[in-house]
Amino acid sequence: MLTKKQILEIREHLEKAQNPIFYYDNDADGLCAFLLLRRYLGRGYGVAIRSYPDLDASYLKKAEQLKADYIFVLDKPLIAKKFIEEADSMQLPIVWIEHHKITQAEISENAPNKKNFYFYNPALSEKKKLNEPTSCLAYKIAERKEDIWLAISGCIADCYMPDFADEFAKRYPEFWGKEIKEPFDAYYKTEIGRIALSLNFGLKDSISHVVQLQNFLISCKGPSDVFLELEINKSFREKYNEINKKYGALLKEAKESESHKIIYLIYGGDLSISSDLANNTSYLYPDKFVMVAYKKGAITNISLRGKKIKTILETILKKLENARGGGHENAVGATIRTEDLEKFKELLEHEIG
Repeated sequence: MLTKKQILEIREHLEKAQNPIFYYDNDADGLCAFLLLRRYLGRGYGVAIRSYPDLDASYLKKAEQLKADYIFVLDKPLIAKKFIEEADSMQLPIVWIEHHKITQAEISENAPNKKNFYFYNPALSEKKKLNEPTSCLAYKIAERKEDIWLAISGCIADCYMPDFADEFAKRYPEFWGKEIKEPFDAYYKTEIGRIALSLNFGLKDSISHVVQLQNFLISCKGPSDVFLELEINKSFREKYNEINKKYGALLKEAKESESHKIIYLIYGGDLSISSDLANNTSYLYPDKFVMVAYKKGAITNISLRGKKIKTILETILKKLENARGGGHENAVGATIRTEDLEKFKELLEHEIG
């Protein structure tokens, strides 16, 4: 949790910013964090970060084009050193609000002695175990009760049940449900969960359509507006329906291996939703390990779920060339060469077995 002092400092930065640009991670948590701060401030431009693993310097072109006077980075665990250096030379302050575990050494390495660099992350304190998503932090900063639906969307999409969940349930009972105890219960069984999933899908559209989605969501009065049949959200509704159809088909395919200790799903094409598929499959089969692999040419992205899977992945990566990955204790991602996919499966089965 951010301290009162940190919240006040961030609000001061927001008030100073007359033309801010918000760079946010390309998922529902990042999008909702941006929307919460944008609706609070009433000005600013949002940019979804699609570069991996860090926010690279090429994104500064947008700040230059828009003549931004402030940079806010939301829910991105890595910022390239060159991005920070070039922003500093442009005299653009950077306010980085993050919740992933990052060491002070990593921060100092990329941002040494930068006067206009401000970093806020409750996870820096070892005493803090909550690991609140950035949308939760943004909600505490903005304190706009009317935007609680955006905060809850970002939180449950990031597998976190915030302390204001009961308040949301009372205010919007038709969007919640009974016996909702875990965040993914809300994500997969409620109407607000459908909205949260749709935001993840909407971010997979073209950049121009993502900008349309941002503008639409900024104008929404509440969750009831999201799926209204309006011209302004037409591309968003179409993209959601298109991806949801493919998502359902792939999920059904994953279920076909439910009798095995490891549930595999390997697919290709132009749609990367491996993390979404892995989360849902793991929710359906919590006692199994899940591997979802998305093949795209010479590279394959893998999402893994299972008990202490991070430790297992770290062991596997040491045995492969040009492979990288990481994440949380029970949910990780990796990138490997497609030619190593079968070897990866063998190593995974060996470690689990």
